[in-house]
This record gives sequence, C-alpha cells and structure tokens, in this order.
Amino acid sequence: MAAAAAAAPGALGTLQAGRARLVAACCARLGPGWRLPGPWTGPRAGPATWARGWTPAIGGPASRRGFGSEVKTEDELRVRHLEEENRGIVVLGINRASAKNSLSKNLIKMLSKAVDALKSDKKVRTIIVRSEVPGIFCAGADLKERVKMNPSEVGPFVSKIRAVINEIANLPVPTIAAIDGLALGGGLELALACDIRVAASSAKMGLVETKMAIIPGGGGTQRLPRAIGMSLAKELIFSARVLDGQEAKAVGLISHVLEQNQEGDAAYRKALDLAREFLPQGPVAMRVAKLAINQGMEVDLVTGLAIEEACYAQTIPTKDRLEGLLAFKEKRTPRYKGE
Repeated sequence: MAAAAAAAPGALGTLQAGRARLVAACCARLGPGWRLPGPWTGPRAGPATWARGWTPAIGGPASRRGFGSEVKTEDELRVRHLEEENRGIVVLGINRASAKNSLSKNLIKMLSKAVDALKSDKKVRTIIVRSEVPGIFCAGADLKERVKMNPSEVGPFVSKIRAVINEIANLPVPTIAAIDGLALGGGLELALACDIRVAASSAKMGLVETKMAIIPGGGGTQRLPRAIGMSLAKELIFSARVLDGQEAKAVGLISHVLEQNQEGDAAYRKALDLAREFLPQGPVAMRVAKLAINQGMEVDLVTGLAIEEACYAQTIPTKDRLEGLLAFKEKRTPRYKGE
C-alpha cells in the first residue's frame, strides 16, 4: 500500500505530462505561434498570425442562378466559390455521371488537389460536398477500374482513398455533405468525413463492402461507430444494410432529412442554408471550435477540457473578439475580419 501511494504522484505526473503533450500537439495543428493557456508554456499567437491565415472573402463576378461563379471546372470535379450573400462558401461537386460518381484514380487525385488548395485558402469559410449528377452522391470505389488492378496495386490505392478522406475530415472549416442520392461504400465514407450530413428522404446509403468479401477501407469502420454507436455500426456493416434518408435520420447518421424536390437538390439547398448560418460567425472561433470538438472527442474529459482551454485562449487576443463585444454593446451586426 505504501509503495503504491508513493508511486501515485509519479504516475499522476506522467499522466499530466502525457496530457500536456497531447494538448500541445493539438495546438500545433493550428499553426505557428500557438501556446497553451495557464500553466502551459509557449509562444502566443497574435492577431497578425490570424490576419495572415484568415481574412474574409473578396468580391467576384455575379453567379449563374445566383449561386456562384464556376472558377474551376474539370471533367470529374467542379469547384465553385460562391458569391454575393454566399461569399465564403465553396462547393465541391462530383461529376462522373458515366460511373455513378465512383472513386477513380483520377477523381481521387483531383479531390486531393482541391482539398490541398482549400485548406490554405483565406477566403473559405464553409465547404459543401455534393453531386452534380441527379440521383447519385457517390457509389463508392470504381469497381470496373479496381478489377483491372493487380492485387499489389489495390492496397496502395485504398490507402490513397483513405488519405484523401482524412484530408477532408481535417479541413479547418466546417464541411457539409449534401446527399441527394446513392451513397454507398466509399461514398458514405466520404460523407462521414464531413462535419454535418444532410440527405433527401429518397437517398440510399450504407457500407456494403462485406457483400464483396472486403471491409470498409476509407475510414468507415472508425467513423460510423463514432457517429451512431458501436453496436448499431457493427449491425449495419455486418449486414451491408442500405438505409433511406428517414432511416438514416432515425439512427443519427444524418442531421436533417428533406423530401426531394423537382430539381433533385433538396439536400444541397438545405446544406446551403446551414452554410449561410455559419457565415456570420467569427472565422477564428469557427476554426478552433471545430478543432476543440474533434480532438476532445478522442480523449478523456479532463484532457478534452484542457484542449478546450487551449483553444479558447487563442480567441482572447483577437481583434474579432473585441469587435464582437463592441457590436454587442452597440446593438449591431459584427464585422469580423478573421484576425
């Protein structure tokens, strides 16, 4: 007993040191200059740091149908930076009608390139992932391409899919998946990587890989249990069951379900409404709130609270915080600059 008591302070110190390292690593993901609050040490990020990394979007040409200007169009992926009242919202539109938006080598390459550009784009405030093909979100891996692969090629390609989906999950701004059609296998894994999922009631979604004697390889075995709980996730993966929008809403897989409209884009329009709700908020706060939630959910409560404290501390010296207080006092809409 005495030996255990004597060892306890050392064990506690080891645990606290481990938590400190974890929180420090969390802050490091936010960029140079971050520090831990209170007893933690390290340099603090000043407003200039944020000014370099986050500024509001600048104006641009008026959009087609008022939704945005198509600034980058390619065969399989369209990236649109919306304008006017939607400025700051970026839409990633998958466009492989001939293959049900399945994940090919080329599409994965294009997604990776787009995400790499967006994560450092100062104008981006929210990203919507949708389909440009009616009735389809993403049917998963391109099996016609896969069947031509040598077995030695399959593992590395699945790793690339997983890496791109992880890059989407790690984007610093809110992400919304608009599921207006079929989302199977890797398609659902892509949606699971987004912060929020909305779907039409007619949409179909599921992790169906066990039907083909494989398992989800793009993060599905990890993100689905975190979204809906372990037991139900196991049931859905083991059975390869496909859910419609109402069933997906009932189990917590999606946040909102809509009746499909004549245009076939009900989920996208709901995603756009949500993105507009996010736009007025402080961009620095949005970034650190997402990080605090994501990192905190992976650790125990005490460490999670330390991560929250570290993230909160980074909002204190910002000009945006002072602007928020002043706007509240003056009863006006705040004008945030992301610094």
